[in-house]
Amino acid sequence: MALIVQKFGGSSVADTQRLENVADIITDTYKAGNQVIVVVSAQGDTTDEFIEKAGEINPNPSRREMDVLMSAGEQISMALLAMAVEKRDIPVVSLTGWQVPVVTSSSYRMAKIKRVETERLQLELENNKIVIVAGFQGINKYDDITPIGRGGSDTTAVAIAAAMHADLCQIYTDVDGVYTADPRNVQGAKKLDEITFDEMLELATLGAQVLHNRSVEMAKRYNVNMEVISSFSGKPGTKVKEVVKNVEKTHVSGVAKDKDIARLALVGLQDTPGIAFKIFSLLAKEKVNVDIILQSIGRNDTKDISFTVHKGDKELAKRVLEDNKEYLGFDHIDVSDNIAKVSIVGAGMINNPGVAATMFEALYNAGVNINMISTSEIKVSVLVDISDTDRAVQVIHDKFFSEFGGGN
Repeated sequence: MALIVQKFGGSSVADTQRLENVADIITDTYKAGNQVIVVVSAQGDTTDEFIEKAGEINPNPSRREMDVLMSAGEQISMALLAMAVEKRDIPVVSLTGWQVPVVTSSSYRMAKIKRVETERLQLELENNKIVIVAGFQGINKYDDITPIGRGGSDTTAVAIAAAMHADLCQIYTDVDGVYTADPRNVQGAKKLDEITFDEMLELATLGAQVLHNRSVEMAKRYNVNMEVISSFSGKPGTKVKEVVKNVEKTHVSGVAKDKDIARLALVGLQDTPGIAFKIFSLLAKEKVNVDIILQSIGRNDTKDISFTVHKGDKELAKRVLEDNKEYLGFDHIDVSDNIAKVSIVGAGMINNPGVAATMFEALYNAGVNINMISTSEIKVSVLVDISDTDRAVQVIHDKFFSEFGGGN
């Protein structure tokens, strides 16, 4: 008997027909002799609808009340799915995050999971029940409901799998695995049979939307056996694990894009020690996450520092820096959100020189200008004009997955 955690996203439970399909999947898993814990997201666009409704009532609601509202979608999904399972004469129980409980920090909207209490889950499994848990939510030390943030249901599923020492954590979605690029937008994208935690973490962080990066990070930390699989096709998915068989063979495992970024450039900084520390410590205090950083030599003992942030943090970052203009000693700030980040990821890059050059060649041949470059052992990222994004992804994908046969 295996213990399997299955997570179903919003598209998988979007309507009655899809809920019935999910009920078939989990009851078939149960009938095969497995213990089953299910984690569900809110149906379809429910979360966005809640945000809109809140705005109609109060344009500036408290974060606590927004947290209560935002957690309601998952509770609807879990109850409806439990009813569908009941109809099949299978014992089932639904649990909210606080009933489990999933214990979190007290941060509003982006709480972190501290621990998952296993006693209630274990008791229900011993009573031969399928357990359906509302994803995305937990409870803090004040007994307040706390959302775990975007992608929180993935993270909930992995946290439960880790705490319960599950044999497998399956993430069901609307695609049948992890692809070399988004198959909905890139011609020739290929499904990967397996991918390393490190590669998946980079792809998730860089904009690939199959898994949330927090869930991958947690799975790697606790060595949770993961699989990304389709709710609809019935085909085998992609295994996500520590080591894969063909890491030497594949130079690049995937191409990702992120259009949700902005670039800030501090122009005319004094070329003195400690200036970078001053800039980024100010941003860190405001919890602004900085990604790509480029320092260039200016004129007359000055320099420029450019960096990227999430587009939603653009105005905050600009305000923090302008409020400290005299302290930092720069001339002016240039801000642009008309850019995007395109990245390649692959564990095979480490032992294969020339991968970055091949990427740059593909962009050159397509007439795509590179604004900034960032590299690591398994990743190369470039900033391009946002109008060039989709073309850049396609030509890079064509170059690697025809020339090297990556992903095969």
